[in-house]
Amino acid sequence: MVIKEDLSIMDKLTILSDAAKYDVSCSSSGVERGNNGKGIGNSKACGICHSFSADGRCISLLKILLTNECIYNCRYCINRSSNDVVRATFSPEEICELTMQFYRRNYIEGLFLSSGIIISPDETMKRMLETVILLRKKYNFGGYIHMKAIPGASDDIIKFAGWFVDRMSINLELPTNAALKELAPSKSRQSILHPMNMIKNNIHMNRYEVGMKHTNNYLSDVYNMYNTFSDDTSNEMLDTMFNDGLAANNRLNINNRLNTGNTELSAGHRYKRYIPAGQSSQMIIGATKETDYQLVTIAQNLYDKYDLKRVFYSAFVNVNMDESLPLQEDGKGVPLLREHRLYQADWLMRFYGFKSYDLLSEDNPNFNAFLDPKCDWAIRHLDIFPVEINTAPYALLLKVPGIGVKSARRIINARRMSILDFTSLKKAGVVLKRAVYFITCNGRMMYNIRIDQDYITNALIDNDKKKIYDIEHKDCYKQLSLFDCNVISE
Repeated sequence: MVIKEDLSIMDKLTILSDAAKYDVSCSSSGVERGNNGKGIGNSKACGICHSFSADGRCISLLKILLTNECIYNCRYCINRSSNDVVRATFSPEEICELTMQFYRRNYIEGLFLSSGIIISPDETMKRMLETVILLRKKYNFGGYIHMKAIPGASDDIIKFAGWFVDRMSINLELPTNAALKELAPSKSRQSILHPMNMIKNNIHMNRYEVGMKHTNNYLSDVYNMYNTFSDDTSNEMLDTMFNDGLAANNRLNINNRLNTGNTELSAGHRYKRYIPAGQSSQMIIGATKETDYQLVTIAQNLYDKYDLKRVFYSAFVNVNMDESLPLQEDGKGVPLLREHRLYQADWLMRFYGFKSYDLLSEDNPNFNAFLDPKCDWAIRHLDIFPVEINTAPYALLLKVPGIGVKSARRIINARRMSILDFTSLKKAGVVLKRAVYFITCNGRMMYNIRIDQDYITNALIDNDKKKIYDIEHKDCYKQLSLFDCNVISE
């Protein structure tokens, strides 16, 4: 391990932003955070601050680690303790300075903060908590903050951090407990799922409390505690709080603090929302031998039991060149198609009414390499097709390849006033090159199409070949000249 003592803040930024690149669960979405009129920045409902680049693109998050030092030796991680890499650690003030400077220059709209485990989970979580408290209270930063919770840290610290961030995530890391024992023996499924469940319960409790006209003493205590921290917030203060068990006057214990009697918040007190953008998680796929069916089933359980907003999938990269783990074949890099299919399936489960057992089964455990999950499902269920566009219910329209959530709603609204034809569907945003095999308009199909698995499969695969090539070769693009003959044709 190489630890540099006198690194500049820019040197640390180079090391720690690069070390954070393998953590993919940092989308910012689903939160509305206003400003008190005194600070800088705010976050709109989409999770993106109202600052955009000149060409209209949303500004990205500052994505960094507090430290790449780690006491754990997970075999898949570039920051594992046995690796001989340069180590660096930010102070909370340095992260605040970077965030504010980047924001003022319109480079970012918020912060994504993760960390290796330095000294202990509690110590790491306390430093991260001090960082977000400083940003909110000293620097009056109202922008989006996504923070990783550290499994194994004190429940009180994780609970309290939720009042200062917009989204919190806890990485599942590997799909099964057996995989964790093999590749990350310092971690356990229980240490990950326990804080995930605790966060879910506190989010639900907060929603209930905020929704009441009158609130219990608990919410006033939360408001007062949130405002306890002044500009001189320091590690010493946090150490005193948590080492002394958060003295009786200030202790934040959400599960036991609901006292009888109602006390309405005084004028000017706003109801604080707890982790308003919810929580998310991430799974590494391909390091162990789970099937796609196992992965989507685990994701479905996470959504159902822990009310997650997103499950992210990260294709395994053998950064440590561990010969006992999968190596990328023939130098082709990370196989992104499997990750892509999982995201497509995840979208279907979250927005289209599909369940994991609809998409795959033990007899059919992996996704089709040539068809997206929705087309593959439709071809295996031709008995319910073709669907009549002018009479089919909304839930059935969502099952049709080429029809999305927005186009299905447009169809429902438009057919109240007129009978729809294929031209109307195109205007509504339906992708007809896929949908024509599964729909009728006023009892007729667009072409003379056989409702046959082989026939429809061959037609759809032709349309998907270039997409698959683009996914598997995303880093191989080159600028073509006018006379370049090496153009791939279908």
